[in-house]
Amino acid sequence: MRNEMMHRPVVKPELVEFMREKQKALTGGLGALEGDAHKRGVPVIPHETVVFLQFLLGQLRPKEVLEIGTAIGFSASLMTAYLAEDGHVTTIDRYEVMIKEAKENFQRLGVEDKVTLLEGQAAEILPTLSGPYDFIFMDSAKSKYIEFLPECLRLLRKGGVLMVDDVFQAGTILDPLEEIPRKNRAIHRKLNEFLDVVMTHPQLTSTLVPLGDGVILITKEADEIELPQSK
Repeated sequence: MRNEMMHRPVVKPELVEFMREKQKALTGGLGALEGDAHKRGVPVIPHETVVFLQFLLGQLRPKEVLEIGTAIGFSASLMTAYLAEDGHVTTIDRYEVMIKEAKENFQRLGVEDKVTLLEGQAAEILPTLSGPYDFIFMDSAKSKYIEFLPECLRLLRKGGVLMVDDVFQAGTILDPLEEIPRKNRAIHRKLNEFLDVVMTHPQLTSTLVPLGDGVILITKEADEIELPQSK
């Protein structure tokens, strides 16, 4: 379960250490969950992304949040603290082991009433949702980002924010395809396609942030977004 990319930062190691060690720590049950996840090598968002997410959602105060990739429920639990009144987080995951642990964590942290966990394949669940969502956090299989993008944009309200994690592949995203190990080439191609679409589309505004293994924030400037056909 070790998150390899988390240990191959894309900025100077001393700056990563500074961001992870010097920014305000989480407390209580959520802080304990974060610490335990790091000790076990469970892939949760790194602390610099935690702090950024706290700041961002503190400004947005979204009412409806969608997450693709629940894992152990850490980020979903974190986001419940920054919802608008009567806000709710809907999160999707397909791995039974993760789902079981996430449900236990939601209950232990007392956020189970603020979170709905949908079990199954995101590709099958997303078309059944109606939204609109104010904020969507996508942290799932990287090769699927381009596949999930049309549904995410359909579900996101105009002016809402789509935050996508782990887009730099430990800084290898710009390397020539032939230099990428064969097992990672599909991810490399699909991530590059995803970035090209969201960074150049005339009705999308995006910004890249070098946190963790790379984050991109996307807003849509029209109610309906027409995307090019995926390759």
